[in-house]
Amino acid sequence: MTSESAANMESMGQFLELNTGDRMPVLGLGTAVWNQYEEIKSAVTVALQVGYRHFDTASFYGSEGAVGAALMEAFQSGFVKREQVFVTTKLWGDEHDDPLAAISRSLKNLQLEYVDLYLVHWPLRLKKGCSNPPKEEDFLPLTMKSTWQGMETCFEMGLTKAIGVSNFSCKKMEDLLSHAKILPAVNQVEMHPMWQQKKLRDYCSKMKIQICAYSPLGGRNTRWGSSMLMDNPIIHEIAQKHGKTISQVLLRWGVEQGVCVLPKSFNKGRITENFQVLDWCLTAEDRENINKIEQWKIVRAEIHVNSTTGPYRTLEELWDGEI
Repeated sequence: MTSESAANMESMGQFLELNTGDRMPVLGLGTAVWNQYEEIKSAVTVALQVGYRHFDTASFYGSEGAVGAALMEAFQSGFVKREQVFVTTKLWGDEHDDPLAAISRSLKNLQLEYVDLYLVHWPLRLKKGCSNPPKEEDFLPLTMKSTWQGMETCFEMGLTKAIGVSNFSCKKMEDLLSHAKILPAVNQVEMHPMWQQKKLRDYCSKMKIQICAYSPLGGRNTRWGSSMLMDNPIIHEIAQKHGKTISQVLLRWGVEQGVCVLPKSFNKGRITENFQVLDWCLTAEDRENINKIEQWKIVRAEIHVNSTTGPYRTLEELWDGEI
């Protein structure tokens, strides 16, 4: 990516400013897959060449090593500098008792001295080394106050430039803010035209917390996703009108909502297409039609609910009725 193209992309709103003062690229590459080291490494390398400067991973995904290897090769070759890349990773449920040890493991995997953003992956505490999906005996009482204190320690030690959460409802955000000394910079949640998260976006905007959208394409061809979003006739009609792909319309909608979008693809053509959403706009009619789409949450996370040992006995309790 040339300096001219980088300047042009910045003028098109490529970055979002966090409450820390740091900037986060509005487009990132998701890496939520398992046991695909070479595919992930190759995808990150291709994405860097296309222009991506934001990469989202997690200890739970097992993709930190592949992401780190690709980034290190890019840094060592001089293709890109560390400070030009934004890296997010996450604290899994069985790591809540020691976020400092967890981020240290993640940094070793990533071959980095710090990450740009460290998130509590779910409001869920699990026994160390538990199975996936967790069994009923794997659930532990949630202790977010102590967990967040550990996250704050990671921030204070310079191991992450920002801390945040993922999959938190308005109520869970409110509970966190009641005791947090350092405000979360981000809440990463499922968001797309079929699950627009208006209530949560309004709340987080009021609190100066940035929303990041995972599964912005609906997660088709994943074990947790659905093809319903990409098959939606309203989206198809808009894509045809603009001469864009379905994915480009979905991502453009997210960008226009002021959120960071994290599409996942390991195909060079789609990685490139997904990046081409900063130089055109949806019309007012497009946005009005998208607002008519029936709302349905795809990532419902039934595996995090149980009737005996967990903190959430129903889906309504997990999502605090926001489902």
